[in-house]
Amino acid sequence: MSDQVYIKVEPRNITYISRIMEGYEYLGVVTTVDRAQGLLVIRSTPDMRSEIRKILSTLPIDVEFV
Repeated sequence: MSDQVYIKVEPRNITYISRIMEGYEYLGVVTTVDRAQGLLVIRSTPDMRSEIRKILSTLPIDVEFV
């Protein structure tokens, strides 16, 4: 299983996602792949991948897993 989670959000929400991950004590490290498209990758350990997906799924913004 991959230790990376790729997501797509509105570009204006990129900082929000970064702050959420920081708030979870760096559960994952967010890197912007394509700012214009809002494409991000979150790197973590393989056993934390499902936790990251759960957190992102509950946010009050649209998060598309890619």
